[in-house]
Amino acid sequence: MATSAEAAAQLIYGPNVQANASLVTIKFLSSCFSGAVAGILGLENWVGFALFLVSTLFTSFCIHTINCRGNPAKYMPRGVADLVNPGQDNAFTFVLVWTLFYGIVHGTHSVRSGVFITSERLFCSVRLKYRNLQSPSGTFFVRSISPYSLAL
Repeated sequence: MATSAEAAAQLIYGPNVQANASLVTIKFLSSCFSGAVAGILGLENWVGFALFLVSTLFTSFCIHTINCRGNPAKYMPRGVADLVNPGQDNAFTFVLVWTLFYGIVHGTHSVRSGVFITSERLFCSVRLKYRNLQSPSGTFFVRSISPYSLAL
């Protein structure tokens, strides 16, 4: 069993490690929300990544001011560098949520082999009931896929 002098000399203290895990969660949620905002606003290319940079800096500023009380070196080994670093996972999360919301809100109409897919209609590749209409050339093609035509 560790004595009190050994416990005080320990570099890693369990409750502090658990408290720092909440900072990781805050950064993760910030990247999710900024990705959703970028997708809903329809941002493309570098403008979307600029939003990610601004949201990362704003989140870092809030953590610096509120949680660290202006002294991040006291709470983190590298100080401000640990705050500003978004992390690889958060960058990937931002891109994933950005493309998800962009596709949901700004889904484009595509026409391939007579299939019309829009963001307003439900598309399910597992089991579909759809209306086949015969074209003047005698071939059948899918005219539309409605959300009410799914076999449950």
